[in-house]
Amino acid sequence: MTAREEANERRTSAELEALFEATMTITAELAIDRVLQRIADLARSLVSARYAALGVPTASGSGLEKFITSGMTAEAVRRIGHLPEGKGLLGLLLREPKPIRVRRLEDDPRSTGVCNGHPTMQSFLGVPIIFKGRLLGNLYLTDKIGAAEFSEQDEHLITMLAAQAAIAIENANLYKQVQRLAVLEERERIAMDLHDGIIQSIYAVGLMLEYAGLTFDESPEQARKQLQDSISGLNEVIRDIRNYILDLRPQRFQNKNLSAGLIDLVRAFKANTLITVDVQTADRADADLTTDQSTGLFHITQEALANIAKHARARTVTMNLRREGPLVILTIQDDGRGFDTSTVKAYTGHGLQNMRERARAMGAQLHLESIAGQGTLLEVRLPVTIVR
Repeated sequence: MTAREEANERRTSAELEALFEATMTITAELAIDRVLQRIADLARSLVSARYAALGVPTASGSGLEKFITSGMTAEAVRRIGHLPEGKGLLGLLLREPKPIRVRRLEDDPRSTGVCNGHPTMQSFLGVPIIFKGRLLGNLYLTDKIGAAEFSEQDEHLITMLAAQAAIAIENANLYKQVQRLAVLEERERIAMDLHDGIIQSIYAVGLMLEYAGLTFDESPEQARKQLQDSISGLNEVIRDIRNYILDLRPQRFQNKNLSAGLIDLVRAFKANTLITVDVQTADRADADLTTDQSTGLFHITQEALANIAKHARARTVTMNLRREGPLVILTIQDDGRGFDTSTVKAYTGHGLQNMRERARAMGAQLHLESIAGQGTLLEVRLPVTIVR
């Protein structure tokens, strides 16, 4: 092997190593703007260009939505003042996404020159970034350092970098979509928690205040006690709101198992509504529940009791928490006025829908039976993993 061949081999090896390091760098990043900036910086470094840029096309493909520069000072970018309009060679790459290599921009008839304030540029290399036939962007490099123009090897390196850049950009775009979905899911969770927890608690306080108003003339002492209980209830709601903001469990349910939480919930329900409730919890019925499962069943119970208080006109409620093999079964039955279950699908409120969503999220089955004039039965059957 001649000295020249050895030198070429060493150079090729070094370039491939640099390309590998560049690929590892850009694929490790997920924030889309940082990904674009890294690609532009690495492309400029990889082929020793004085300037580099990455243009992201608009949805229509007729112009540029983003233009990330590398090698330019902030002052130089400020002097240019606006994004390129996608004319000349930049526009050609948008219309015909394939590599372009030019020795002198001013000699190429396809070039439209540069605007006022733009640095003077000579040699040019443009390479499209394509993912599954879709143009994600274009890499633009100008002014090869140490040579009059970019070489065929430079074009080959940037083409390989663009292939990896396409994957990195697509990953970053997917990550952004996942984040957006996560925000929507979090909004839905907050809406459900507000309805199932906070709003129902406020409704209970309203019932206490209403009852205090009715008894104030006949029994001032009892009315004052109801007012004090209302104040305590509002303070508890405030604590719950703070906990929901921090994504914590409701205050009344902290550091308790499900059975204890249900008993406290029923105690407050009886005090607020004067409805008789019989609670039966089998020994260790909730022993194998996860925190999320316990919280889900607690909120379903809270919603069911709230619906009874608002709609059922019941005198008694029977609640049962038991274990049957791999199933934890929660039943809530009232002797109220019932309703036509065929209208449930047309129900426009959040209560029944939220209960079903919570059950589905836990992998549980929720069954609802109701007959007009004969009350309502709610049953949740939750499969659990036995912990030894």
